[in-house]
Amino acid sequence: MLVAATFFMENLDGTIIATALPQMACSFRLHPVDLSLGITLYLLTLAVFIPISGWAADRFGLRTVFGSAIAAFTVASVLCGMTSTLPTFTAARVLQGIGGAMMVPVGRLAVLYYAPHPKKA
Repeated sequence: MLVAATFFMENLDGTIIATALPQMACSFRLHPVDLSLGITLYLLTLAVFIPISGWAADRFGLRTVFGSAIAAFTVASVLCGMTSTLPTFTAARVLQGIGGAMMVPVGRLAVLYYAPHPKKA
């Protein structure tokens, strides 16, 4: 259930900001195009750190990496909500991307590793 919740959080986070961008731009007193940097860097960070997640899980353990990824993603989400400038928002989105990149693939590995395997006939 926890792994499914993290999948949902990452997918929602990757898409919901696009609909909220105009209102966020008003809050930041910027043009909406300027805030698209946060979306771009989040997705780029996901793409860069997903391959590293398997190595990190092997090196530090599934539970450690998965728990740390959830913590990083959550802290970054709170920081995104508290920021008032574009640079801090962008930095928080990068941290959120790192957490998300570690959450989903390592969560899948955990399900494969800990789920009972079907018995052979």
